[in-house]
Amino acid sequence: MLSKKTKYAIIALVRLAREYKQGALQIGVLAEEENIPKKFLEAILRDLKNAGILTSIKGRNGGYYLSQDPEKVNLATIIRLFNGPIAFIPCVTYLYYEACDVEKDEDLCGIRTVFKEVRDATVEIFKRATLAEIIRREDALRQQQ
Repeated sequence: MLSKKTKYAIIALVRLAREYKQGALQIGVLAEEENIPKKFLEAILRDLKNAGILTSIKGRNGGYYLSQDPEKVNLATIIRLFNGPIAFIPCVTYLYYEACDVEKDEDLCGIRTVFKEVRDATVEIFKRATLAEIIRREDALRQQQ
């Protein structure tokens, strides 16, 4: 399950992707318009800046803006940054691997192969789900109404 921090990060990033190359967006505006608690959003944006996804400008007209093309920022990266591994069991995670804790030979474990298959498919979907793709989907849904 996604944490609230992860959900807010995705919401904020989609908004910043919509504003891509249009200048910085102030935290207060982003918090109010996207209904994200300002203090919580500040911590999220700081983490995204530290990860190199956002850039900030200080001062009265300052704020944050996306420092990468929205086609290159995907949900797999964001989920791993805020939520951790994208897997149900630690012996199939990519960046957070831990050995099996039930003393089974992982190379012969059929359970592990099922969970690895789920992980691989999930990660692939999240990698294709870029900020630009999410915006395209939102726009398509609006046109259907």
